[in-house]
Amino acid sequence: MPTLPVTDMLLLWIGTGLNLAAAAYACVSLWAWFRCRHAQAGRPAGRAIHPVSVFKPLHGAEPRLYENLRSFCLQDHANYQLLLGVREADDPAIAVVERLIAEFPALPIRLVVDPRIHGANLKVSNLINLRPHAQHDWLVLADSDISVSVDYLSRVTAPLADADVGIVTCLYHGVAEGGFWSRLGCLFIDDWFAPSARLAHAFGSTRFAFGSTIALRRETLDAIGGFEILCDTLADDFWLGELSRRAGLRTVLSDLVVGTEVSETSFHALWTHELRWLRTIRAIAPAGFAMTFVCFTWPVLVLGLVLAPTPPNALLALLGGGARVVRYVAQRRGTARTSPWHDLGLTPYRDLLLLFEWAMALTRWRVEWRGRVLHARKHAPTRYS
Repeated sequence: MPTLPVTDMLLLWIGTGLNLAAAAYACVSLWAWFRCRHAQAGRPAGRAIHPVSVFKPLHGAEPRLYENLRSFCLQDHANYQLLLGVREADDPAIAVVERLIAEFPALPIRLVVDPRIHGANLKVSNLINLRPHAQHDWLVLADSDISVSVDYLSRVTAPLADADVGIVTCLYHGVAEGGFWSRLGCLFIDDWFAPSARLAHAFGSTRFAFGSTIALRRETLDAIGGFEILCDTLADDFWLGELSRRAGLRTVLSDLVVGTEVSETSFHALWTHELRWLRTIRAIAPAGFAMTFVCFTWPVLVLGLVLAPTPPNALLALLGGGARVVRYVAQRRGTARTSPWHDLGLTPYRDLLLLFEWAMALTRWRVEWRGRVLHARKHAPTRYS
C-alpha cells in the first residue's frame, strides 16, 4: 500500500482536525442550547418587589431610542426610578427623555446632564455622574439600545435576594434596524456570540457580564471600589462581574433574554463595531480567543474538506453543517421573531466575515469607540491589571 508524502499526510491531518473541531463545536453548542432551554423550563420564575434604581447612560439619538427607553417605563415593578444621563446639554437624546417624562408623569424619571469626565471610558463617567441620584440600594445598569418585557425588572433583580449573589446579567438577541449589514450584525449576536456564551455556561462557567443588563446591590458596588475603579476600563461590564467574583460572590445568568438594537448601515460601521468587540474579548480571554475559529462552522468545514477530501471528512462536514442548521432554526423559534428560516442563507457569509475579523483582531489591540481610540489590553482596572 503506497505511503502518502509527508506534506500530503500533514494536510490530511490538518483537514481532518478542522472538520472534527468544527463539527464537534456545532454539535455541542446545539446540545447547550437545548440544555439551557430545559433548565429554564424547570426553573421557577422568581419575582422581586425590592425598590430599584435603573441607570441608563445615553449618547445621541440612536435608532428606536424612544421605543427602547419606553419599554423601561412600562415595567410592572412596584417601585423603581429611571436615571438617564448625558454629558452634553445639546445631546439629541434629551428630547427623547423629555418626551417620556411628559408621557409618564407619575414615574420617577430623572434626566442628569453632567459634563464631567472621570477617565477614558465615557460611559463609566456617565454612570459615576448618575450614581449620586440613585435613591435605592438595588441597582440595574442597562445599555441605551436595550428593549425589555414588562416583567424585566422583577425577574432580573429576584436573585439579588440571595446574599451570595454579586451580579445578575442577561443574554440578548439582535433586533435589526436597517438592511443587509444590520442583519449580519444580528447574526453576530444570535448565531455566534449567544451560542458561545450558552456553551460556556453549560459547562459551568460564569465568567461573564453583559452590558445588556447588570443588576447588583449598592453594597457590592462599594465593595469592589465603585464605578470609579472602572473609569479607564474598556470592558466595564465584564469587569463589574469579574471584580464581584473575586470578592467571593456569584454571577447569575438570568433566564430572561432582552433585545439589543443593531443599526449598522455600512460594512465599515459593522467591521469597526465587531472588531472592537473581538479585540475586547481577546484581551479578556486570550487563550480561548485563539481557538475561536472553530466556531465559524461553514468556512472551517469547507477548508477542512479542501485539505482532506475523504469520505469520513465528508460525513463530519454533513454532521457539523446539519447541527449548525438545527441550532439556527431552534434559536430563531425560541426568540419568536421572524420565520425560523429567515437569514439562514446569510450564515456562510457571516461566518466568513467573522473569520476575517478574528484574524484581524489577532494583529493589533487598537479599537475605536464613539470617536475615541483605545488600547483593548491596557484598559483594565488598575488595581487588578
